[in-house]
Amino acid sequence: MKKNDSAFFLRLPESRGVKGLWQLLSGYRLLYIVALVSVAFASLSRTLSLLVIRYLVDDVLVSKTVLKELPLMAVLFAGLAVLEGAGLFLKGKFSAMAAEGAVQRLRDFLLDHIQRLSFTYHDHTDSGNLIERVTTDVDILRKFYSEKSIAVGRIVSLFIFNLAGLLFLNVKLGLVSLLFIPFILFQSWWFFKKISKRYEDYQVQEAKLSSVLKENISSIRIVKAFARQSFERDKFEKINYGKFKKGRRVILLHSLFWPVSDILCTTQLLFVYYLGARMAIAGDISIGTYISIAGMVVWIIWPIRNLGEVIIDASQAFVSYDRISKIVSQKQEDSGDTDTGNELFIRRGEIDFSGVNFSYSSGEEALMDISFHAEAGSRIALVGTAGSGKTTLINLLPRFYDTTSGTITIDGVDIRSIPRSGLRRQIGIVEQEPFLFSRSIRDNIVFGAGADVSQEAVVEAARAAAVHDVIMGFPKGYETMVGEKGVTLSGGQKQRIVIARTLLKNPKILILDDATSSVDTKTERAIRQALSALLKGRTSFVIAHRIQTVMEADRIIVLERGRIVEVGSHTDLVSNDGFYRKVFDLQMGGEGENV
Repeated sequence: MKKNDSAFFLRLPESRGVKGLWQLLSGYRLLYIVALVSVAFASLSRTLSLLVIRYLVDDVLVSKTVLKELPLMAVLFAGLAVLEGAGLFLKGKFSAMAAEGAVQRLRDFLLDHIQRLSFTYHDHTDSGNLIERVTTDVDILRKFYSEKSIAVGRIVSLFIFNLAGLLFLNVKLGLVSLLFIPFILFQSWWFFKKISKRYEDYQVQEAKLSSVLKENISSIRIVKAFARQSFERDKFEKINYGKFKKGRRVILLHSLFWPVSDILCTTQLLFVYYLGARMAIAGDISIGTYISIAGMVVWIIWPIRNLGEVIIDASQAFVSYDRISKIVSQKQEDSGDTDTGNELFIRRGEIDFSGVNFSYSSGEEALMDISFHAEAGSRIALVGTAGSGKTTLINLLPRFYDTTSGTITIDGVDIRSIPRSGLRRQIGIVEQEPFLFSRSIRDNIVFGAGADVSQEAVVEAARAAAVHDVIMGFPKGYETMVGEKGVTLSGGQKQRIVIARTLLKNPKILILDDATSSVDTKTERAIRQALSALLKGRTSFVIAHRIQTVMEADRIIVLERGRIVEVGSHTDLVSNDGFYRKVFDLQMGGEGENV
């Protein structure tokens, strides 16, 4: 995606309706105009064919030279047919090129934009809803550009040329043919207003269904393990039935539109046919004129009838455009991206939390008056019960969230003055739940490196994470493909690959969020031994549920309900009668309670 595309798309919410849809075609408008001109050319050829029919019936067929003129008439008809076909072909080609180009650019931007939105936004936005907008809503816009809006050009050009032809042949019949047009247009407008809201409700319900389906498939092991298939089926059926009811309301309007529209159009046609026939019998118009008028009125009435369909279908495009605009209107995170990405914002890694408070958007206080100092290269362990604020605290370091009050500094610099992208490039994170992309093992390991990495460096990182031998046990080694979230690997194997990915990044600061929870005791010991050497020189934060993992930390911080209640080394804390000592006694006594 080009850099200036971002600024272009961020202005989209300023425009709505037809103006917004036209703005979205910026860069492809010339192609679209060519498509519209082509379809107008095809419509003109159609009208000319009907005028040629009048000439054929009234002049050629009664001429003494009819046998000589018929071949010429055949060539003329064939030529007009070829011109019409060429116009329709060019219309289809250029409208498709414009539509595909515009929506490809839009999809590229939406993915980039969604990745740049804040964690707060993602916390409150359903992923299925986002997927629905990037796929279904964008595809509706594609169909609108390639099929529906270009059909408006064909309908309008057919109406103009054929109405001109009717007025040329007989002004009275030309005006009579317009008698029911206002009623048809009013009907279309009324249905458009009604169906827009219903279709928006339908799309919202469809997004809910996609979310439930995605969640069910992703958690299929848990569903089966707890034998909750029936519960999940009933939940899906309930939401699916809601989609069915909303879809039925949309279909009901469609089913009402067509009969009413057909009655109006057929009545208009019959009236013109009847009046024209009487005029032909009375000798007011010729037979050829009557035949041409009969053909032209069809290409006025039925296209207008189809215009109603296009107007109704356009409501879907307007709804989709508004839904996409709502995403685009969300403010992006100020990442501070640079061209090179090599700026070293962190020199030593000395970290200070000073009077830090943090509340989520719901108003819930997660951290209160957090203050501590971490020496460069030191290892800080965070201990506490679930919900005590451990993960929230470390999420403030890479600025996934900004503090409500107080300051966090790295090497004396307030992290709020450091661009997020530069800051995050120098912080390595191993999450509690390991995530692997559906790529090769090697691609997953080098994901965070941001540059070409030698195989030797990849192997070294894998060895340090105690996963090299496991990888070499697969037939394709490092080129082995892993499924979504690495489902072909065990939890411990996935976690060690994630650790290798973080180590290869060579960050200044390392965050291990319960990184060894998915491995057995033997594997955890091997990883700890490997990390003990690699963590030297890096400031690291470790969240762990096992006392053995935090015992060697330079400093242990115990959190309770968002506050620091104990600080010290392992030796200091076990000598006090506090939370840490109680958990230590339980785990060393074999109870195994998590911290």
